[in-house]
This record gives sequence, C-alpha cells and structure tokens, in this order.
Amino acid sequence: MDMEGEERIAAPRAVVWQALNDADILRQCIPGCQSLEWTSPTELAAAVKLKIGPVSASFSGAVTLSDVVAPESYTITGEGKGGIAGFAKGGAQVTLLDEGPETLLRYTAQAQVGGKLAQLGSRLIGSSSQKLATQFFADFNKAVVARAEQSVQS
Repeated sequence: MDMEGEERIAAPRAVVWQALNDADILRQCIPGCQSLEWTSPTELAAAVKLKIGPVSASFSGAVTLSDVVAPESYTITGEGKGGIAGFAKGGAQVTLLDEGPETLLRYTAQAQVGGKLAQLGSRLIGSSSQKLATQFFADFNKAVVARAEQSVQS
C-alpha cells in the first residue's frame, strides 16, 4: 500500500532536518515506539509495540537512512519482525522544501505486512497504516515547532 502527504511546519528547514535525524524526537513521534537508538551513522535499532485491529504485536528491527541529501531529503526504510504476528516492512521518501519561514515536508510512503497481520485484510491494514503515518507526521510537526520555539527563547 502506498501513502503520500505533506506537513507544513512552522520552523526553518535546518531545524526540521535536525529533528528528522534526532532519535529522541523520532522516538517520541513514532506510534508505539519503545526504543530507538543509532547503531551507525545511517542505521537505527527500533522496538515498537502496536495494536492493529485485534492483533497486538511487538516488533524489533532496523531502520536505515539512504539517498541522504542534507538538508533536503532522504529515504527511510525499516523492517520489523513481530513473532507470530508476522512482519512489517516500509519506507518513505521524505523531502523538505523552504516555504518562507516555514518548511513543507512531503512524503511518499509504502508499507507491507505479512503473517497474521496480513490476514486482517487490506482495508484494515491500509487504514491503520494511513492513521499511523498521519499521527507520526502530526506529532513530528508539534515536536519540531516546540523545539524551534524553545531555541528562540534561549
């Protein structure tokens, strides 16, 4: 399933880029994220606990950044295993555009699930994936704006 969207963030592109590469900010914004830590300059280890329909699962896996063009864009991909619940794979191409004092964040994301999760049906998986992506980017927007306001006050 494919998703796309955009968020207008009331912060300069440099601040948004920094937040996109900050494990603490990402951990706060990823729905169900239990841990997120850098393991190399382009890889993170993640643990996420989610409930999709009637299935609750804890996923552990890796997140990789590629095609990095600082401070404009990157591709983020991840794969997690959830035991008997199955697996989840996904990725997003994220692009940042200057819009005066604000930044327009555009994303195109893909998600794929297998195992017990895939048995839930594409409609439920699609709506859940869209909801999780929307929640992440809305929370990310709030976190970046709060950080920008904090740095102005300092």
